[in-house]
Amino acid sequence: MIETVGLTKRFGSLEAVKGMTLRVERGEVLALLGPNGAGKTTTVRMLSAILRPTEGKAWVAGYEVTEDSRAVRQRVGVLTEAPGLYTRMTGLEYLKFFGSMWSLDPAILTARIAELADAFEMSDALNRRLGTYSKGMRQKIALMRAMVHDPPVLLLDEPTSALDPQNARLVRDAILRLRSESTRAIVVCTHNLAEAEELCDRLAVIRRGRLVALGTPTELKAQVLGPPLMEIRYAGTPQDGLRGFVGRFAEVVAAGQGWVRYRTDDPEHSNPALLKALVSEGVLVHTLSEVPQTLEAAYLKLMQDGADAA
Repeated sequence: MIETVGLTKRFGSLEAVKGMTLRVERGEVLALLGPNGAGKTTTVRMLSAILRPTEGKAWVAGYEVTEDSRAVRQRVGVLTEAPGLYTRMTGLEYLKFFGSMWSLDPAILTARIAELADAFEMSDALNRRLGTYSKGMRQKIALMRAMVHDPPVLLLDEPTSALDPQNARLVRDAILRLRSESTRAIVVCTHNLAEAEELCDRLAVIRRGRLVALGTPTELKAQVLGPPLMEIRYAGTPQDGLRGFVGRFAEVVAAGQGWVRYRTDDPEHSNPALLKALVSEGVLVHTLSEVPQTLEAAYLKLMQDGADAA
């Protein structure tokens, strides 16, 4: 549904996006992760045919963003980080206005608005002017606008920004429902790593305009942090007493009194062999478990690697 090849955008001497190549399939949710200024919003603007690429190509729903920009705009729903709202309109007038711009049949539009209002708990607010809406309500109505024409591609820039936990949960649940339908491709720009891990099938990390990592949350953590980190806890022996013993089976990372942490490229083989050897030596093993590796740790390492290379 989305494909880019060498996608690049320059503003004078500033290269905001540098040679980005990636694909997003139908039914997939992709997160764009990166600090402010990394190029996430510029990428979204090129994919929505708002900005023209300096170099490279991008296709959205089968249409090239430069050659078929009108067709692309008809097939994407965009939520910008700071959505502009017509504050004198009511919520209902606002959604009907944009629905008419998409040439939706009035009956279909009415049903679609009712469906979205119910999903986002906005039915009681639609007859109020947008100028009276709270920040969270404005964010929700902007997301409803992006979805009102039921586009095959959604580009969401900080979709839960300014929302309290309850309303942020509503938005995340809506994205999860869309994901389960497997009918559209969704790109989410976010700083919220927990949200990205919950919502998205794959993560694309952008640093200084370049794509520096791409994969599922599990793949990305493995790529950046290395093999699984295991921890074995056992009955009291002197501090570091099993470091050397465990080191015969795997790479020891740290050890203390009654515990050892190690990495192994082949846990399915190394772990049973190590456990069997420990038992044969009379060691009373309490637990052997994987230490969770966080997406935050992987993300921070990628950012630090970039700082070190600068």
